[in-house]
Amino acid sequence: MKTRDIHPALSSEPLFQKARAYIHRALGRKSSGDLDEYQLWASLALELLGKAALSSVHPSLVADPTHFQSLFAASGIHIATDVKTIAAHTLFERLRHLSAGFDESVKTFCNNISQRRNAELHSGEAPFRTMKLDAWEARYWHACQQILDIMDSSLDEWLGADKAKAPKDILDHAQKAVAAAVTVRIETAKITFLARKKKEQADALAEASGKSAYHYRNLFKLMSDHEWEATCPACGGKAFLAGVQVSEEISETNPDEFGGVWEMVEKSFVAEEFHCPVCDLVLNSHDEIRAAGLPEDHSETEEREMEYEPEYGNE
Repeated sequence: MKTRDIHPALSSEPLFQKARAYIHRALGRKSSGDLDEYQLWASLALELLGKAALSSVHPSLVADPTHFQSLFAASGIHIATDVKTIAAHTLFERLRHLSAGFDESVKTFCNNISQRRNAELHSGEAPFRTMKLDAWEARYWHACQQILDIMDSSLDEWLGADKAKAPKDILDHAQKAVAAAVTVRIETAKITFLARKKKEQADALAEASGKSAYHYRNLFKLMSDHEWEATCPACGGKAFLAGVQVSEEISETNPDEFGGVWEMVEKSFVAEEFHCPVCDLVLNSHDEIRAAGLPEDHSETEEREMEYEPEYGNE
């Protein structure tokens, strides 16, 4: 047994370079007017780029956790030639905890394009043929940009500055469209709220002020890690944000008189969904929340007793 370099299937740079080769092939197919193959090669490039990003954090994040030989390979120890990596849905779920912009909506898009790719390759269906370019292209480049951010990279670096111009123009247009749509949504919610009688407005604001997210069943579609309060940009009432946890840090530990140890833990979350129960304003993604000028990040500190790993019982 010998310690060697990380296997290319788990190593960030080979994965990044292969993703680059595939996206160049995709752009070539777009130039020739073959939009089916454009989306096919783009979907393959997306998965490889995602794995490159995970591997840049640690190669073990790409290895199949049920295949111990692959976990050894992720540490540079090669006990078998067969290396298995995680499935696409696992990949996209893990990326969600590494990038604020890679939220539930982006994850769902990536899963969908992956499923269409599988259907294209493994069945008699032609799912890419039914997809119009404007239905997926802007969201695709947005997803790539969020993944590249994890590696402190960019579209320029991945594609080359000459090839990145068109995707960046598409992204800029999409971001402006999101901001415009959010502005209209907020203004519409505000107008609707102000059209109510003054007493109804006051009662609704007063009722919400004494409640927490716990009091509103099914307020969010998102299976969130945490929910917290915010001020609605439309009606000024108490509203709520929901998001996923992105980090946890122990700031201090304190022993007690009974032999236990207590930790002060700071948890950080990124907002992915907003809902106001007063005026029913809803924002469904991190990008929409940012466009509305709402706080995107949230942190809380809690005290908990330190837990120790149990004995394995395998002397």
